[in-house]
Amino acid sequence: MKLTYWSHSAFTVEIKDAKILIDPFFTGNPTFPEDATVASVSEGVTHVLLTHGHDDHVGDALHILKETGAQLTSNFEICMWAQSRGIENINPMGSGGCVDVGPFKVALTQAQHSSSTAQAGDGQTYMGNPNGIVVIAEGEPTLLHMGDTDIFSDMALIHEIYQPEVGIVPIGDRFTMGAETAAMACKRYFNFKTIVPCHYKTFPILDQSADHFIETMGTNGFRIADLKPGETVEIGKE
Repeated sequence: MKLTYWSHSAFTVEIKDAKILIDPFFTGNPTFPEDATVASVSEGVTHVLLTHGHDDHVGDALHILKETGAQLTSNFEICMWAQSRGIENINPMGSGGCVDVGPFKVALTQAQHSSSTAQAGDGQTYMGNPNGIVVIAEGEPTLLHMGDTDIFSDMALIHEIYQPEVGIVPIGDRFTMGAETAAMACKRYFNFKTIVPCHYKTFPILDQSADHFIETMGTNGFRIADLKPGETVEIGKE
């Protein structure tokens, strides 16, 4: 698995026969790498996954889906919203579901947050429940992108059901877990082999570094891949 961080909560996940974009917020993102473009990042994309409907997660999804023909997998409301805007290749699902999209399977988990969009002048449009996303592929480590969330005790069930080895974890506080609760979630409920922090530094109102998260993880800090925007890590299945 090749995992590239584009800042905020946006990632590319490359596995055999698939190039996946998660929460592609590029345009208007002040921490998106200056040497990258929407076109360069989305080239060859086969699948787009969205955790929830907030504009800093939906981002450039509609444009990318139209340009690439990639399949959108997300909750029912987001898929119907996208379909109403001309996106035909949709794969709607709901919390707790697991669907086989060919090269991999997708499961949606609970997340403690909200979900709406103001894109395209709609006002605040309801976009269903927020989710975490699990990516399961044969021969690859199972990945959990938590989406935007607080800590909650049923994270223990997510670990028990899916056994994720890679965790993409929001740490920026204010809208998601902060450093201390994110570290508590990772240590108490999961056994991630690799942890990638996200949803920080993008805007001044968010925490500006992962330092406190890494410090709070203590002896588990070695598991953290603190990627800078545009950086890639390759992760094998243990």
